[in-house]
Amino acid sequence: MNADAAATADRAQSLRVLVAEDDYLVHEMVAGQLRQEGYTVVGGASDGAEAVRLTRTLAPDVVLMDLRMPGMDGLEAAQLIADTCPTPVILLTAYDAPELVEQAAQVGVDAYLVKPPKPRELTRTITVARARFQALRQATDAREASERLLDEQAALVKELQDTLERHSALSGLIPICAACKRVRTPDGDWQTIEEYVRAHSEADFTHSLCPSCIHELYGDVDDPQ
Repeated sequence: MNADAAATADRAQSLRVLVAEDDYLVHEMVAGQLRQEGYTVVGGASDGAEAVRLTRTLAPDVVLMDLRMPGMDGLEAAQLIADTCPTPVILLTAYDAPELVEQAAQVGVDAYLVKPPKPRELTRTITVARARFQALRQATDAREASERLLDEQAALVKELQDTLERHSALSGLIPICAACKRVRTPDGDWQTIEEYVRAHSEADFTHSLCPSCIHELYGDVDDPQ
C-alpha cells in the first residue's frame, strides 16, 4: 500500500457510517465495501424512519441513504435529518437523473451514488459529501453569527435612541401658562409642572418652602432649614 492509500485508509478508519437500505443483499454489499475501504459501519436501517432514529442515537459521521424505501423514503428522511440532527447524507439510487440531483440538494442531500457503487467511487463521494457538508455548516454558522450581530446592533441603537429621547424630553420650548404655571402637552391637555416633568423625565419632586415664601406665609420666623 502506497503512502496516499495508507493515509486514505487511516482517515476512513475514523469515520462511522450508517447504511439505510431496505434490500438486504444491497445493504450487505455496500456495508462490505465500506469495511474493505476502512470505514466503520455503525448500523443499518431498513426504512427512512429508522434511518432518522438511528442517526439521532448513533450520531454517525455520514449516512448512506437508499432513495426508495417503504414508509418514509430517502428524500423525506434526509430532510428530517437536516432539520433535527444535521449529518452528511449520500443518496443511493438506481436512477441517474438530473432532476433527482436538484431535488436531493433541496432537502439536504450532500451527494448521491448510483447503485451498485464502486469502492473507489464510494470513498471519493464520502469525501466530497463531508467537505460540502462542512462548507455549508460554516456558511450557515457565519450567516447566523452575522444575524446575531445585526440584532445586537439594532438593540444597541434602540437603547441609545431611547436614552437620547429621555435626555432630550425637556429640551426646546415648553408652553406654560403665565398665570397658573400649567404646561400644555402635545395632545392639548394641561398638566401641572410636576406631572409634566414626571411624564417626560426620570426626575421627581420633593416639596419644601423657599425663604421668600416662608416670610410671606409665616412672617418673621426662623427658616426651618
